[in-house]
Amino acid sequence: MKFQVSLLMTAVAIVAVGCGQSSDVVKIGHVGPVSGAIAHLGKDNENGARMAIDELNEKGITIGGKKVKFELVAEDDAADPKQGTAAAQKLVDSKVNGVIGHLNSGTTIPASKLYSDAGIPQISPSATNPKYTRQGFKTAFRVVADDTQLGSTLGKYAVTELKGKSIAVIDDRTAYGQGVAEEFEKAVKAAGGNVVGREFTTDKATDFTAILTTLKGKSPDIIFFGGMDAVAGPMIKQMKSLGINAKFMGGDGICTGALYKLSGETMADDQVICAEAGGVDEAGKKALDDFKAAYQKKFNTKVEIYAPYVYDAVNTMVSAMQAANSTKPADYLPKLATITHQGVTGTIAFDEKGDIKNGALTLRTYRGGNPVDLAVVR
Repeated sequence: MKFQVSLLMTAVAIVAVGCGQSSDVVKIGHVGPVSGAIAHLGKDNENGARMAIDELNEKGITIGGKKVKFELVAEDDAADPKQGTAAAQKLVDSKVNGVIGHLNSGTTIPASKLYSDAGIPQISPSATNPKYTRQGFKTAFRVVADDTQLGSTLGKYAVTELKGKSIAVIDDRTAYGQGVAEEFEKAVKAAGGNVVGREFTTDKATDFTAILTTLKGKSPDIIFFGGMDAVAGPMIKQMKSLGINAKFMGGDGICTGALYKLSGETMADDQVICAEAGGVDEAGKKALDDFKAAYQKKFNTKVEIYAPYVYDAVNTMVSAMQAANSTKPADYLPKLATITHQGVTGTIAFDEKGDIKNGALTLRTYRGGNPVDLAVVR
């Protein structure tokens, strides 16, 4: 009997050791809002990560002499800073090898300290507030241009190209919305433009009658909104009902395929001008178009906005692991900081802060409800 018990204990020990050998499983965390008003954008991001992970597993990647299996650990932050830090802590506790996310600046910034303290590399595919990479965290990277570039480009465009004479600014008081609106306003003034009104709302608001009525009395020819498409759409609809015919501008948060429907299909052609924090020139167009076609085939839906950047972020992180021949964060982090990776959105390389070098912006409008690219600027 003792012999049988001994055999049983030995067998259990062997199984336990086998289960503990998880070095061949590489956990990539992803955080985005897959619930709430901008869940469509969060799901778009998550799909981009899942597509990259699936393709990597199909290739059969070997790192450190072992064939690795990548596992996506997806969390929902609902675009809420408190839920964002809770999601980040879950990923830290799960000992993920790296993190792609978050989508919003408001969740990315507080979460970044947790990843930094744990030494886990983080690449945001879409957070544009400059503060994110200016905290001194060596673990923080992003693959899109920041609000300084985005807001300033739009502000200059409003004055020099759209010939705006009286410009109003609204933001949703989030880290992203406030940041991009402030940069826009600074650029308008620097270009000699006139800001006639400054109003505020929230990222959960649905009624903008009061602030729009106030602005209507100032006869703006351009209204800029710092925030996301879930708020911008209804705002555009209410502008129309109030008889406000101003151009409507915004950053990448409104520059989505869903904006036309969210506006109740009230947008006029060329009324909206926005900028996506990214984009490719003619030479890179085929690679991005091929990605979008493959994405639509896989998920039976079109890319909203950020999925290609998430896809590139995952592949950039894995390229750094391959360069270091290790999946351990401490080993591949230095390689990530100096990486040059050719992605579907262009060349990914980071400066000393973790910002993408030579980041692109795509200026866009809408015609017939569909987004139309105007220009790619750097």
